[in-house]
Amino acid sequence: MSATQKIPDQIASRIEGLIANGNLEPGQRLPSERDLAGRLGVSRPSLREAIRKLNSKGLLTTRRGGGTYVNNPEPGFVDPLLELLRDRPESRFDVLEVRLALEGSAAYHAALRGTGQDKAGIRERFERMMACYSDGDPLEAARADAEFHLSIIEAAHNPVLLHVMRGLFTLLLDSIHHSLDRLYTLPKVSEPLRNQHRRLFEAIDEGDADKARRAAREHLHFVEQSLQQIDRAALREQRRPHGPE
Repeated sequence: MSATQKIPDQIASRIEGLIANGNLEPGQRLPSERDLAGRLGVSRPSLREAIRKLNSKGLLTTRRGGGTYVNNPEPGFVDPLLELLRDRPESRFDVLEVRLALEGSAAYHAALRGTGQDKAGIRERFERMMACYSDGDPLEAARADAEFHLSIIEAAHNPVLLHVMRGLFTLLLDSIHHSLDRLYTLPKVSEPLRNQHRRLFEAIDEGDADKARRAAREHLHFVEQSLQQIDRAALREQRRPHGPE
């Protein structure tokens, strides 16, 4: 932080750092002005000016009588991309390719850097995901699955990776939902998926970084290979001669 910065600018930079590091999450309400000023050791007028600056930058939103909230990442580039990808079924492999590039590294660093609180959050989302699989609701299972993977990315404590994946959450959710819908057309696919997620969770919980990275990549490779198997079967069915109805 530059010593030449004005006090409100310094405060704004500190709050930006809390957002970038994931200590203040999208949608989270900031503490009251009195509490936040006390925590930061600054005056309330200077804090008020810093919040105005962050409002103007689009990082915060202050609601009259309702407090100040961290804004969600701007989804503008995701929405048209989502529509484009929905029109191209083969694009789900593009999403898997991105996930392979990012999530293996995230699992590795989550195992190394994850705090006890991080791992408790991963456990909670893992257990919810397992329950959703048992309930048989594909959309809820997809959301729980996406949130489980996002909790691992949060535990990696890489602000750039975290904000990229949060910004792509809708795309991630849509991809997982579509994949689960198709994967469940294969016999006995549920058990391998459960086991893969369990191995991933346990490796991170044990702090075994190499094992966690391997588990993440093996899971995504399994999904990719299973989807390719489904596509090949569909292509064979299209080519099979059909008699008159």
